[in-house]
Amino acid sequence: MKTSAIASLSLTAVLTLAGCATTPKPAPEAPAPTAPQAAVAPATPPTLPAVPLKEPKPMELVVQAHPDTPIVSLRFVFHTGSVDDPKGKEGLTALTAHLMAEGGTQKLTAAQLLEVLYPMAAELEVHPDKEFTTLTGRVHKDFLPRFLDLFTDVLLAPRFDPAEFERLRANALSAVRNGLRSENDEALGKVGLDSLLYAQHPYGHYSGGTVQGLQSLTLEDVKAQAQRVFTQDRLVIGLAGPVDEALQRTVTTRLSGLPASGAPRVALPPISTEGGRVLILQKPALSTAVSMGAAVPLRRGDPDFFSVAFAMSYLGEHRQFIGVLFNELREKRGLNYGDYTYAEHFSEDPGTTYHRPNIARTQQDLTVWLRPVVPANALFATRGAMYFLERLVTQDIPQDRFDISRGFLQGYTRLWEQTDQRRLGYAIDSLYYGTPHFLDQYREALAKMTPASVHAAVSKFVHPDGLNYVFVTEDAQGLAQALRSGQPSPITYASPKAPELLQLDQTLISLPLPVRPDAIRVVPVAEFMEK
Repeated sequence: MKTSAIASLSLTAVLTLAGCATTPKPAPEAPAPTAPQAAVAPATPPTLPAVPLKEPKPMELVVQAHPDTPIVSLRFVFHTGSVDDPKGKEGLTALTAHLMAEGGTQKLTAAQLLEVLYPMAAELEVHPDKEFTTLTGRVHKDFLPRFLDLFTDVLLAPRFDPAEFERLRANALSAVRNGLRSENDEALGKVGLDSLLYAQHPYGHYSGGTVQGLQSLTLEDVKAQAQRVFTQDRLVIGLAGPVDEALQRTVTTRLSGLPASGAPRVALPPISTEGGRVLILQKPALSTAVSMGAAVPLRRGDPDFFSVAFAMSYLGEHRQFIGVLFNELREKRGLNYGDYTYAEHFSEDPGTTYHRPNIARTQQDLTVWLRPVVPANALFATRGAMYFLERLVTQDIPQDRFDISRGFLQGYTRLWEQTDQRRLGYAIDSLYYGTPHFLDQYREALAKMTPASVHAAVSKFVHPDGLNYVFVTEDAQGLAQALRSGQPSPITYASPKAPELLQLDQTLISLPLPVRPDAIRVVPVAEFMEK
């Protein structure tokens, strides 16, 4: 959420529906790659241990000085998030962060804080996540002394106003009930996938909380949580712009007023890599959203990470037209709006199409999402995504397509670091992953990759039969029955299609999905993230 003199929230939903008017004559069946078979539950599902992230020293400074710019950027990253929510109080860390950042200081009410920020054209934002909470600020250097007092006061002297607590808790409850459950099926599917992959794990609940968890919270809970987790030993300080040694000393001196330490780090448990599980979230909807994913023993710093990240970008980078899934499912078949794949957990940086920095995770997941599909075509689209994912595992990327994707990423990664805030974010992430100059390393790795080397890495870490599935749809029981039976999913088009496309469709229509009939669960959306 953003704190400024004028705050606004815009939600744009785009839904592209495929037509169903004519049925072209099918062409002969095309050969397919080895298809995943129906999943069978292992006797003892394998698990992945939690290998802790690296720990910077308390209040470590990351400085990127640019004397030629008048804008100062501050980025305070705390190693705390929803994993620190006590059982039954889900949402506590996020609510604490928002109340500190938006609820005023001891000197200023929340309204007065906005009034002071307005003439500075200053930004003050907070972003809680699973393991990290980030407080960002941006201001012209002429207003820096006053802004710095405000920016540090929200941490050192929060107002903890009872009325603001109730307001922000009501906002958080609304975000679950009216936002997550009702308005944003894409986000709902992603949160559902977290709950499926990380059942009985601190990652399993929505970082914004659950209904009953939020209802249980008190102002005293929030005050105690601030002392437990917003501490010096969990903090990295990022400064960029016209930063000198005096500013560095001022910031570190002021923040030494935080508690030196608090609660111990949460010990994350191993996670199951069992595949074939399905969660269907039932709600009134004109479309079906599909999310697929698996926990993987891969994260930044692994020698194969860049190769797998490249392969997932080749399949589908966020809102880019170059991806295989985007072209095959959206452009050629008109099935939906977007089709994306990721080698690590993705959360969009607000106002961009890029990965948000400082959402590092100890345990990572590989994901595929298909944005809204006509319900009648949901299984066909899912089968299509599985087909092209399986082909990536069984075949080298063609050299011409490989070169196009590599050229795209060599330029596109430059956009990921185009602002001081994003550069600070990547530098701070690198402290935890042990990946200095991460984006430079990525581009150097891209220059050395070959289709064979990428295929070798993908074969190690991408296993389509290990995927789990979340569907957000209205006819949940009908979808569940179709998944259990494995019945074909024929498709019709409103306009003529190329013979080779229709030929491939005959393969996709009956492609086996690796789901376990005994592991398909339907949950009414009103019950999801309730407790």
